[in-house]
Amino acid sequence: MKLTVLGYYGGYPTKGVGTSAYLIESEGFHLLLDAGSGSLLALEKYVDPIKLDAVLISHYHHDHIADLGVLQFTRLLKKDEHGNKPHLLPIYCHDEDKDSFAKMTFENVSQGIAYTKEPELTIGPFKIEHMKTIHPVPCYAFRITEEKTGKALVFTADSGYKKDFIAFSTKADLLLADSNFFRGMENHSVHMTAKECGRIAARAGVQNLMLTHLPQKGDLNQLVAEAREEAPDVSVQLAQKDMTVTI
Repeated sequence: MKLTVLGYYGGYPTKGVGTSAYLIESEGFHLLLDAGSGSLLALEKYVDPIKLDAVLISHYHHDHIADLGVLQFTRLLKKDEHGNKPHLLPIYCHDEDKDSFAKMTFENVSQGIAYTKEPELTIGPFKIEHMKTIHPVPCYAFRITEEKTGKALVFTADSGYKKDFIAFSTKADLLLADSNFFRGMENHSVHMTAKECGRIAARAGVQNLMLTHLPQKGDLNQLVAEAREEAPDVSVQLAQKDMTVTI
């Protein structure tokens, strides 16, 4: 399983870097995890958007879905080298916001599929488990397991600190965690601090922690230091645009 960071800021893009979006690949299958601002152009470096196999969306805040509309338009208007239109794109999302969920379906282009109906589902070579987070709107974290190898990636999506993340992340090979706040903002109802992310990583026994959904201001290396204080035995790094990690 391979993870590529397409965008990592929370809230809004800046300095050529977009918001939350990640490409996950295995066995020739391409899964887009969130589709924040700038993600479509970033995606083109790795796979033609019309060859994308599926999309998985954590929630409907704009910094996580800003490019979904242009992705749908791309697949409506663009054809492959043989003049064929792309297949119907499945967009896996929650259906707790009925209006937003309805927009995931675009006739002959995409189909919204609610992942909340079952505790887990299979998307290509991946088993997907979900957990509701602490956020002002319904939002879900994912545990994505490559079925062939058993390798696991946990994406917290947007959330305040939640003890349940520890069990949800147990022995994951990579924890991709919302680290939007510096020390002093613990127990917030919207996002986590790097310290809280480190605590989850250490107690869950994960191998690697990647801090993402980063703030636009401040010394981001301080976030790494704060996470390492809680997780001295865990490899900690900042998400970077075009960073690729083999899990």
